[in-house]
Amino acid sequence: MLNLPLPDADALEQSTRLTALIAAEIAAAGGWMPFYRYMELALYAPGLGYYDGGARKFGIDGDFITAPGLTPLFGQALAAQAEEIMRASACEVIEVGAGDGHLAADLLCELDIRHCLPVHYGILELSAELRARQRETLLRRAPRLASCVRWLDTMPETFSGLVLANEALDAMPLHVIAAKDGGIYERGVVLAAAADAPRAFAWEDRPARGAVLEATRRLPLPPGGDGEYVTEINLAAAAWISAWGERLRQGALLLIDYGYPRDEFYLPSRAKGTLMCHYRHRAHDDPFLWPGLADVTGSVDFTAMAEAGFDAGLDVLGYTSQGQFLLNCGLLDCLARRGPRDGADYLRAANAVQKLTLPREMGELFKVLMLGRGIDTALLGFARGDRCHAL
Repeated sequence: MLNLPLPDADALEQSTRLTALIAAEIAAAGGWMPFYRYMELALYAPGLGYYDGGARKFGIDGDFITAPGLTPLFGQALAAQAEEIMRASACEVIEVGAGDGHLAADLLCELDIRHCLPVHYGILELSAELRARQRETLLRRAPRLASCVRWLDTMPETFSGLVLANEALDAMPLHVIAAKDGGIYERGVVLAAAADAPRAFAWEDRPARGAVLEATRRLPLPPGGDGEYVTEINLAAAAWISAWGERLRQGALLLIDYGYPRDEFYLPSRAKGTLMCHYRHRAHDDPFLWPGLADVTGSVDFTAMAEAGFDAGLDVLGYTSQGQFLLNCGLLDCLARRGPRDGADYLRAANAVQKLTLPREMGELFKVLMLGRGIDTALLGFARGDRCHAL
């Protein structure tokens, strides 16, 4: 039994409306919806999905805390790598899914100190509600620099510079598959029987076909418990990287997320997959509970992301853990600027650095992958501990 705080009446009403929308689409589709589409609606349905529904997502009062929310030191350290990429390509940045805007503010302030402000700082954000929060954060924390920020509805036709995606890949809709009975099945969503209440939806498997079936041929799927192995395929993220490969003339994609290389992703111990929901700083694995009120995510197969980039003509410039990457980028130097070591500000910042870098915290769970074109210099973030061989 999940031990979760109950949503308030307004939140429940929003979830009820989203549930009705999803149920109507399932019925119109003949009674079955691929989980990919369910996740897309649960997260991004206009005005109702998790990222467009109005509730606070980030920080103490939200559902989870991202690295930029822990400390400005995260963005300050990233600025060193951003500067290197921009000087090797063009002084332009596009951040994908900028959350509440803290990373954009931190990066801009640090790049200003480094005399390497981008001509434009684009934010590719589909949620009108999050755009408003990003504007508010930038005007509050970096008012002098906010004028270089512009919001984008779509990818540009061509681009040179840095594309930054921190915790964006994990929020792209996933296909869920099950290997069982000697075959590969795609796990989809159906309307639940009355006996399954209070959930409105339930799982149902159908034989995998097309791109989903083809993608599984690359996967080293082990036998799962009771003869079933459930996992996810992120075709949307791979397609997204391919689209950037068509557009990027010179520069790099800096991808930061939690996940594993393929040989570590598909282990017998992960026979139930990596799908996870986050609600008020609690994690659970039921995506059908209160649709639209919880974040729905899955770990990233970084080998698949590197393959998508390579197939699109991009170079794999580096791959390592978040902890190693941040230390390479001068995170400890940024910390040293926080004043006396016995001061309260320094101690709070030092605690955040531990969470960002220690293996038992975010340091090992999160990885950093850099894909690019026309970048010939050795990159600071991967100077030590590059793990490209593990991909």
